[in-house]
Amino acid sequence: MINNNKIIVVLPAYNAEFTLEKTYKEIPLDIVDDVVLVDDCSKDNTVLVAQKIGIQHIIKHDENRGYGGNQKTCYDTALQLGADIIIMLHPDYQYTPKLIHSMAYIIANGVYPVVLGSRILGGGALKGGMPLYKYVFNRFLTLTQNIIVWQKLSEYHTGYRAFSKKVLETINYHENSDDFVFDNQMLSQIFYAGFEIAEITCPTKYFPEASSINFNRSIKYGLGVLNTSITHRLNKIGILHSKMYQSKNK
Repeated sequence: MINNNKIIVVLPAYNAEFTLEKTYKEIPLDIVDDVVLVDDCSKDNTVLVAQKIGIQHIIKHDENRGYGGNQKTCYDTALQLGADIIIMLHPDYQYTPKLIHSMAYIIANGVYPVVLGSRILGGGALKGGMPLYKYVFNRFLTLTQNIIVWQKLSEYHTGYRAFSKKVLETINYHENSDDFVFDNQMLSQIFYAGFEIAEITCPTKYFPEASSINFNRSIKYGLGVLNTSITHRLNKIGILHSKMYQSKNK
């Protein structure tokens, strides 16, 4: 805990047996109260590895629900367990768990309610081996999103995120896609609800075992991101009234 805030790390897992233990061993359990792993019907031994290393809360989907569907289960479970701060970390060891301290303290001290680990700040993406086409794609999408949404993030596409309980209890994330665009829809909802977002520099690693989507899925994702940004702006100016932007509290 930090300042009496219960901290839970959620791991949305799919075929992570070769990287899960390495990721888990770097989670700072001096401040993290609990770890939740949601296995999205992996075809490998992810669940067995999770049991072996001692993760207490393991949920296995009977069928693959997609990256977004996995996160929905992660956040629902963390809230049910009484989390005050929820940190989403990919178990593929692409992002270092060593930043959890920094991300959690920012939220626990009331500085920001959301923190993103940015691969773009400091140039960590290319140094870590991000393919050039993905880097260019990331920069183009981020610039376009900032213009349409009227915000200023260094990147919208990181999978390393920390949220206060209030944020997850406010935004209607169950209305989002079960696919990869879920991440962008969440950020859109967070900005729409008036929450501010902090970013910290995050190194990243690209290697064969790290999860990554192929070129065709990247194109689909990019189109979904642009659609999300346009939908955000149309809701802001009152042309659309999408359910995804309605607060859970209403």
